[in-house]
Amino acid sequence: MRVGAFVLAAQFPGQGQGEALHRAVRTTELAEESGLDSVWLAEHHFVPYGVCPSAVTLAGLLLGRTRHIRVGTAVSVLPNVHPVALGEQAALLHLLSGGRFTLGVGRGGPWVDLEVFGTGLRAYERDFPESLGLLLRWLREPRVSASGDRFGFREVQVVPRPDELIAPDQETGRSTGGAAGSGRPGSGPGSGSGGPVGPGGPETIMACTSPTSVKLAAEHGLPMLLGMHCGDEEKAEMVDLWRTHARAAGRPAAEIAEAAHVSAGVAQIADHRTEAAETLVKAMPGWLRQGLGAHVTVDGRERTMRDPVAYTELLCGLHPVGGPRLAADRLAATAERTGITRFALLVEGSGDLAATEENVRRLGADVLPLLA
Repeated sequence: MRVGAFVLAAQFPGQGQGEALHRAVRTTELAEESGLDSVWLAEHHFVPYGVCPSAVTLAGLLLGRTRHIRVGTAVSVLPNVHPVALGEQAALLHLLSGGRFTLGVGRGGPWVDLEVFGTGLRAYERDFPESLGLLLRWLREPRVSASGDRFGFREVQVVPRPDELIAPDQETGRSTGGAAGSGRPGSGPGSGSGGPVGPGGPETIMACTSPTSVKLAAEHGLPMLLGMHCGDEEKAEMVDLWRTHARAAGRPAAEIAEAAHVSAGVAQIADHRTEAAETLVKAMPGWLRQGLGAHVTVDGRERTMRDPVAYTELLCGLHPVGGPRLAADRLAATAERTGITRFALLVEGSGDLAATEENVRRLGADVLPLLA
């Protein structure tokens, strides 16, 4: 089991944006202190649902403040950026962190972001496969050119090369100046698990919400990040579909068997389940109503929002919300039903810094030992 924290930098009603960002930083520091495996950073634009507009920027800060924990994006919204620019940033973080960075990418939504950044609705509706392919080539190859429908440029050198990883010193976390392991790129600690870019590049995963995205991820051998709104049965079906498409695409059997998919969820640890659920039902609906309600579509299409109270109650029923034993049992049940053993758990659902700190501490001290 590899349990991590999912950090949205959520702005709850009555809070400032700086307060939300400070809580995100503090959550990461405590996650490392508490023995969690990873921290996953969300990215949003122009909405208080999450006030971090650049997951890779925040990842850089947090990698610099930590020594051991893996830091990933969940996700960097690929249609909003040039894939080469994102690839350069990912390579930089991978190299400077000693391989502790995971690049999570996703398609995002038909939001006004596409207008503001000038990429347009086509980047969301049609061009994501081309953008993803270019990004992955940038992380795999020493020189890259493009001649697609959206991107076209002459061959250029990839700098920095993500396969030139330097081994971090085990005691200090600082680079030692020597090549990792026996000289093979990326063989040092934290060099990723199951990413498609080979042993030298950053681990790369893809958010999947539909059969189409599952197929695309499988064809590239990318592990999936599956959303917190999905139950175990739906996640198991998506894993089975991924395996089917991966086999059809000729992906290696070992890669298929070892794919390290990630299950997103919510965690709230208390002495009793009613106490944990009440904490979330009291705080989360206001945040969801304010945050999700602020989304604006780029083309004026109608959108519906889940009832915030009903959605919070659904999440409480699906995920580790309750006492330590209940939380551990639910994580173990999800792993058994889906085959997924990596988790990104939203820990800031109370909206309160002190309560979030206590939640992270209990997740590490009370739940993780039960999963060992």
